Amino acid sequence: MRWIIAILIFSLLIIVHEFGHFLLAKINGVEVEEFSIGFGPRLFSTKFHGTRYSLKVLLFGGSCRMKSMLEDYDEEEGGEEILKPEEGDFESVSPGRRAAILFAGPFFNFLLAFVCAILVTGSVGYDPAKIAAVPQGSPAAEAGLQEGDVITSFMGKRVDIGRDLSTWFIFHDLKKDRTIPITYERDGRKHETLLKPGVEKRYVMGISYNLDTENALIQAVQEGSPLQKAGLLAGDVITAIDGQKIGTAASLSAYFKDHPLDGSPVRVSYLRDGSKGSAEVIPAQQENLVLGFSYNLNRVKTTPVRVLRYSFIEMRYWITSTVESIAGMFTGRFGINDLSGPVGVVDIVGRTYEESRSQGAVMTIMNLLNLIILLSTNLGVMNLLPIPAIDGGRLVGTLLEAIRGRRVSVKVESTVTLITATLLVLLMVYVMYHDIVTMIRP
Repeated sequence: MRWIIAILIFSLLIIVHEFGHFLLAKINGVEVEEFSIGFGPRLFSTKFHGTRYSLKVLLFGGSCRMKSMLEDYDEEEGGEEILKPEEGDFESVSPGRRAAILFAGPFFNFLLAFVCAILVTGSVGYDPAKIAAVPQGSPAAEAGLQEGDVITSFMGKRVDIGRDLSTWFIFHDLKKDRTIPITYERDGRKHETLLKPGVEKRYVMGISYNLDTENALIQAVQEGSPLQKAGLLAGDVITAIDGQKIGTAASLSAYFKDHPLDGSPVRVSYLRDGSKGSAEVIPAQQENLVLGFSYNLNRVKTTPVRVLRYSFIEMRYWITSTVESIAGMFTGRFGINDLSGPVGVVDIVGRTYEESRSQGAVMTIMNLLNLIILLSTNLGVMNLLPIPAIDGGRLVGTLLEAIRGRRVSVKVESTVTLITATLLVLLMVYVMYHDIVTMIRP
């Protein structure tokens, strides 16, 4: 069942995207030769008003094929291109209309995300960025922050929901000697303060694991960490530390709580591909910057008018998070292995469904709707990137045509598109391979 739901959701995202192209093409007089649900051989098809509507064998997405003359163009002597668009060709309409058709796919993904956000926000509310606790003597207390204050700006960035804060920490690093400007509301009044982070020293091994896993699976090993220096890898399963048996991720967490690291060497026993191993790990001292306050991530219900507002904020949150994630790929904050393709997406959706079932039907639906919001905004943003062979690249070409008064050479466009498409396919193959390896890893 999990795979069926995952494939249905993934297909929904693509079909909505293609329907956006289809609808705007029809409105702007471009002939749509075929609109299909699925890929491969046709199971059923019918023709209506010049468009063939098809249901195909592989119910995994869909497509919108518009009439185009770019594959068949003539050349005058000397190699000059002569384009002869016929009525109904994509190229026969103005650059503005073509841009609208191209933009419609990503826009419909954003529209789907907004509709789902209304359902989620209307049902379970939003997560106000309210301070939950401020320990006495902490940097936050010294800055004047109190429990119940609502943060509205952090480091100059607007804060509308609690996740805006957690996302800031994902994409940015605190600096030891830099004060943090914070704007907050208390009793309806706006206040500003400067918070200087405190320094907390502790010993670490550089391990990352998930408390939800049944065994103590190492999910990631930090570069240059004591764990890496000792030869342990992501995917290893810790079975004992200093002779004390470790059975689950929870027991690993309990061990560290009862035996704080102090710099003394520890003996870590582990399993790797069914083979036992053991290594001595020498913890390293690490300085952590602390702010001294915790904040809310739980949702609270709100009024119908504010539901619309926070639904826009929800969509904005995921769009900006996607953009910052893409930027992180170029700055080196994230790597190619942080990408997920169709296989990884289907696995994430499937696991979300399975893990949500125990929480009841309502929470299962809410979690799946949240995933649709995330995936749909991701698909919309990714398709707007200025990369040839996708909507964003074609939008750039259309914009250049409008500015120059003539289109880019068909030969150049076709060559660049072919090269880019080949590179994207190779990237997709690698990402799919990585997704599969991650899925089958113990």
